[in-house]
Amino acid sequence: MFELGAAEVVSSTTRWLQVGGCLAVLGLGQRAQALPQQPSLAASSAEMSSIETSAIAAPAHPTTNPAPCPSSLEPTVSCTISWSETLTEAPLEAPPAINVAPTLTPEALALDAEAIAPTLDLDPAVIEGSPTLQRWLEEVPDVANDIRHQPSFRTRLRVSYAQFPSNGQIGGFGAAVEDVFVVPGTGLTASADYSRSWNGDRESYGGEARYYLLPLGGYVNLAPTVGYRSLSTPAYQTDGLDVGLRLLLVPSRGGGGDIALSQRWVAPGSENEVGITSLAIGYAVTRQLRLGTDFQLQNSRFGQDSRFGLSLELLL
Repeated sequence: MFELGAAEVVSSTTRWLQVGGCLAVLGLGQRAQALPQQPSLAASSAEMSSIETSAIAAPAHPTTNPAPCPSSLEPTVSCTISWSETLTEAPLEAPPAINVAPTLTPEALALDAEAIAPTLDLDPAVIEGSPTLQRWLEEVPDVANDIRHQPSFRTRLRVSYAQFPSNGQIGGFGAAVEDVFVVPGTGLTASADYSRSWNGDRESYGGEARYYLLPLGGYVNLAPTVGYRSLSTPAYQTDGLDVGLRLLLVPSRGGGGDIALSQRWVAPGSENEVGITSLAIGYAVTRQLRLGTDFQLQNSRFGQDSRFGLSLELLL
């Protein structure tokens, strides 16, 4: 019985092995039928190797078409670059601020001092009290042209008290107009003056033309003069041609202050020739008014006379 039982076990095992073999054969057949439709990873790897080999072996040329990428390769890895994340992680830094002085436009220049003052960081009173600043705000001047054609001195009307030390300190008066520009923008001017003592012993009057040789806007100028003059003193009387030279120093432009030194000769070459040396100083106390002083010395073959004056001048 033992032998019969062992035989039955062997027979049963053999049958199960046959069934398993049939099932294995059936599975391999189905696997073989599915291979053409779904290539295995091994086949995919083989194809990738073949593509890479072809790409390496093919010469690089602009006209060579790249090998197509198989659409059935698996697995597919997706690679996405997010620019927003990159920019968020490394933001651009803003450029440093540059302070630029404000530019005054013509519209701004047309405003009053109250509107312009904050832009220039100035007190409105400073703008209102400065003619030069107001002029520059209206229009930037041509400085070189101004120096050449705009005079640094102004036309003046003068009235004065005169004293004659050489004639017993006799007092008198005087009046004059100085440097009337005959042709604006040129150095040609005309002047005239009159002075007389209270008792009539001293009298002088005349007129002259001056032509300033240097640029009118400079601090120094030189002018030859020519005109007519009449002189009367207790010792002599003379009149005639008056020629000379005038040196003008202008430390403060626009009539604020100047110093004039002149030398002229009346009736030159005659026996009645008289040389006159004059020094005049003027200083402005307002925009229109100046205080002045002058000293004059007359030399002739008949004697020497002097005059001293204090004056009030109106700037035109």
